[in-house]
Amino acid sequence: MRTRTTATGILAALALTLTACGDDQADARPSPSATVSKEERYLATAQEITFNGEPSDAELQALPPLWCDALDDGHSVQWMFDTEGGLYPIGEEWGTVKADAYKLLIAGVRTHCPEHLSAVQGELRETGEY
Repeated sequence: MRTRTTATGILAALALTLTACGDDQADARPSPSATVSKEERYLATAQEITFNGEPSDAELQALPPLWCDALDDGHSVQWMFDTEGGLYPIGEEWGTVKADAYKLLIAGVRTHCPEHLSAVQGELRETGEY
């Protein structure tokens, strides 16, 4: 009888130990990180750029879809940033130097149409701009 009681006690203790370990493992699992939108990633890069003036987030967010559309249509960075394309990052009250404009373009392409990233980087490398 004593053997049976001892075995039952050991099994009960083992079950409690395993249950406790299970709880610890559940607590130890990493929680999923918050998803950062492509707009937020793009704006984070934009905030690192010095602009001549203060562009609004809305003005900056309007650019990547336009750039992606132009790239989808087969246009080059040079075309987009020339007066013909009219997509240089500039507003009525703000602007940026060309090196920063390229940084902004790459950030926008990286987040909004990454399938064009290597072509854009290649073009900028060929012209010595990147």
